[in-house]
Amino acid sequence: MTLLRRHAEIIYNEAIRQALPDVAVEQALRSFDRGGGRLLLVAAGKAAWQMAAAACRVLPRVDGGAVVTKYGHSRGPLPGLEIFEAGHPVVDRASFAATARALELVRGLRACDTVIFLLLGGGSALFEQSDLPLAELQDISAQLLACGASIQEINCVRKRLSNVKGGRFGLACAPARVVSVILSDVLGDRLDSIASGPAAVDTAPAGAALEVVRRWGLRLSPRALALLERPLPGQLPNVENHICGSVAQLCRTAADACARLGYRTALLSTQVDCEARLAGAELARRLLAERAGAPVALVQGGETVVRLTGGGLGGRNQELALAAAPVLAGAAGTAVFSVGSDGTDGPTDAAGGFVDGTTQPRLQALGVSIPRVLAQNDSYHALQRVGGLIVTGPTGTNVNDLTVALYNPAEEP
Repeated sequence: MTLLRRHAEIIYNEAIRQALPDVAVEQALRSFDRGGGRLLLVAAGKAAWQMAAAACRVLPRVDGGAVVTKYGHSRGPLPGLEIFEAGHPVVDRASFAATARALELVRGLRACDTVIFLLLGGGSALFEQSDLPLAELQDISAQLLACGASIQEINCVRKRLSNVKGGRFGLACAPARVVSVILSDVLGDRLDSIASGPAAVDTAPAGAALEVVRRWGLRLSPRALALLERPLPGQLPNVENHICGSVAQLCRTAADACARLGYRTALLSTQVDCEARLAGAELARRLLAERAGAPVALVQGGETVVRLTGGGLGGRNQELALAAAPVLAGAAGTAVFSVGSDGTDGPTDAAGGFVDGTTQPRLQALGVSIPRVLAQNDSYHALQRVGGLIVTGPTGTNVNDLTVALYNPAEEP
């Protein structure tokens, strides 16, 4: 393993460790006053089990609740809670069933009752109910994920087709108090965008969802188009929201780790939201321009998008890293890596990818063309052939993506 690869592992492991929700959730709930009524707990997202487990360690007891997480992300039973696993990134029948159970649990609550609502990324697919048939909702989600729309645009449409998003779950809990503790995976930490805001008032202007449909040429039925015009809750006086972690924290921790390793470090942005392959190439060019004889680290975070043009396997972090490889080709001592903080990148078992100045030459020697691979969206298999996949397994958190470019003259000949 090269020095740069070892440093990459140190950096992303430390950043992810510091982003785990345990401490943040425990701190948020340690001074919580449960009042005299019933206390229910509902958690939704890819690291919902981890957040719920932390809450259970702090709360003296819960009177019931539901945890909805991604397949393979549950780690066993939790006292008083029903555990569900469901589909991500596209909603499935298990998502509907789990959310129906959560709605059943909060039905008929009184003003003296409280719902602890733990929310983080992945909730848009995992926590869902709709008046549309499941197959139609799946088709719309697939169109949104494939067309290149931003996560804000995707959520703008999804929340208006949903019976729990856009503040509707918070409304369903009324008049009970809702204490929402949120791990943000959304740029700018917009409450109405995180998992499509089940307990947050929507801030998008009227007609915004229809504009997304027109912009990306989405195919929607008349019934779906009618649902886009349903009003969302204008206020939620029974809800209080608390953000306990975000991509900004993830990037700051990574920057600190880079500095401890001896890199002159710059935190470029925590709100990167362009196309993945453009972000990778631009960061690599920036790194080459910053080389000045001493170690350099450039850190950024956010959530890029992938425009699907082929039928290959990969994810936005793998595609970002692979797009940096041609720019770095032949540049000794340079590397770019990108990881999803939840440990999964697209429909793969990898969290992201790592490339350096040798990646493109090695792929060329194997007869692999990076432009062709990117056109096929097959970054996973290309990186796999040169040992460029980053595999962490489920991490227990989800605060968006971390990307770092490294230059270290110690690896120059």
